[in-house]
Amino acid sequence: MSESTPRVCVRDVMKTEFGLIEGSATIFEALLLMKKLRTSLLVVDKRQEDDEYGLLLISDISRQVLALDRSPKRVNVYEVMTKPAVYVDPEMDIRYCSRLFARFDLVRALVVDNKRILGTISPNLLVLDGIFFGLEQHR
Repeated sequence: MSESTPRVCVRDVMKTEFGLIEGSATIFEALLLMKKLRTSLLVVDKRQEDDEYGLLLISDISRQVLALDRSPKRVNVYEVMTKPAVYVDPEMDIRYCSRLFARFDLVRALVVDNKRILGTISPNLLVLDGIFFGLEQHR
């Protein structure tokens, strides 16, 4: 994006709908929720106030449950999730967010403001929605 293109923030392109699940739930329960919400990501809730959020991706389930022939009814979310989840500020410029994703090979991050989850962000959203959002603002 050039100098004349307006600044686009993560808040402008983040996905605000997400599923929340407890770490003690089974992978089977997580899959049911993912199917119901038509998503490939769930946020794993904090156990207490000073805890951190986690992320459960469909790719985690594929690698750690399906590929290892483990039963989804006998594996808990906390065994498979990524914790702590990486999160970004909603006012971060999408170019910096994209660099963060590239540097740490991330596929998803939470968008958090004042310890409250506002949504999720992915490279797809940054590129597909972010660039077009900037172009639309420039018209």
